[in-house]
Amino acid sequence: MKLLREDIEDFEVLTEATKDGKKNYYIHGIFMQAEKGNRNGRMYPKGVMESAVNKYINEFVSKNRAVGTLGHEDTPKVSENKISHLITDLRMEGNDVYGKAKVLETAAGKELTALIEGGVSFGCSSRALGSLKEGQNGLKIVQDDFVISTVDAVLQPSGIDCWVDGIMEEADWLYVEGKGWIQQYIEESQKAIKTASKKDIEKVALNIFKNYINNL
Repeated sequence: MKLLREDIEDFEVLTEATKDGKKNYYIHGIFMQAEKGNRNGRMYPKGVMESAVNKYINEFVSKNRAVGTLGHEDTPKVSENKISHLITDLRMEGNDVYGKAKVLETAAGKELTALIEGGVSFGCSSRALGSLKEGQNGLKIVQDDFVISTVDAVLQPSGIDCWVDGIMEEADWLYVEGKGWIQQYIEESQKAIKTASKKDIEKVALNIFKNYINNL
């Protein structure tokens, strides 16, 4: 499966006061959308999105495990030292996936709070895994193996260039029991280089690079 990352800009920051006068910040709004071609040229069928959302709710949101990070990550894994918020609510309304996330008092969460209080603009970016199939009008259709990883808070939601996007989409991920998500592209490439003779290593490296470029 490919690592898919989609930027989100249609959200708001909510403030809720506690009994002791302390402020809690929440990110609220549309986290994902179905049945609509996005800026990355991908489209998520409603049935595929709905199934993934329900699974994420059951396995993560309902168990208080739906954490996200401050900043982009290029893997489906969530780095514990970057956790900034907890997704407390996720639901589908029509073709839109609405969510609500509480900013935590972790180190990254305090950084996010400082950004909010300082008036810094930021966005959200969903992270997920799924296979793609060519559809009509040049759109890539996300298939029914689609799995949601998290939704992150990012400073530059629209700043992902095609090179980074290409790298992420080229990488295949496989879930291995006891190891979690394994990036097959890197492992296969490293294996090919390690097993190549000194005479052939440049040729092998060049072929890996050509295969990568051809799949961008």
